[in-house]
Amino acid sequence: MRRISGLFHRFGYGAVQRFRKAVLTVLVALSLPAMAGAETVTIAALGDSITQGYGLPAEDGLVPQLESWLRERGHDVTLINAGVSGDTTAGGLSRVGWTLTPEVDAMIVALGGNDMLRGIDPANVRFNLDGILKAARDAGVEVLLVGYQSPGNYGPAYKKAFDNAYPELAGKYRTLYLSSFLAGIANPPDVRTLMRKYMQQDGLHPNARGVGLMVQSLGPSVEALMARAAE
Repeated sequence: MRRISGLFHRFGYGAVQRFRKAVLTVLVALSLPAMAGAETVTIAALGDSITQGYGLPAEDGLVPQLESWLRERGHDVTLINAGVSGDTTAGGLSRVGWTLTPEVDAMIVALGGNDMLRGIDPANVRFNLDGILKAARDAGVEVLLVGYQSPGNYGPAYKKAFDNAYPELAGKYRTLYLSSFLAGIANPPDVRTLMRKYMQQDGLHPNARGVGLMVQSLGPSVEALMARAAE
């Protein structure tokens, strides 16, 4: 008490109060990083070459662009790129265990495009996706399942079985569901516009502009995923 009284006497009440306020401000500022870190939502994106960012500079890939989009909207989020070029649902199932690390709060599952291109039996696709979603449920991780639609060149029975696997599994595990990964670039005026503006030369992978459109389409569903993870 004598020291405090001495400070009041020497410097005045106002100066001492300003000093105390400055100290408090510093202490609060130092505590903010820890507070923010505790609230960060970590999302793993389990997918194939489109998720991985094939053919693009690292900063133009889907995961970095999506993370930037979310942060610009004020979300405290970290995305983990768990995309592997050429991967199938079987590959995703084989590595989902080490993808679901303790810090992961939610997961985007975007697999099946390569299964479809190879004509893999839809029953196998369903089995693999079921295993991925079960692993996420057992880990207490919320999921956004992204669907794919077969073009029909394997026949109507294949298309029906393949296409229906995604919404049916989303219903079974009560995950969030987005019907198409490429919805953001699927409706240009014509195919030439699509290829010229939004796709790489291989005609299979989006360029940076195409990824940007995908992010705008995908983003709101990821925001909903974050809301679930925070509950």
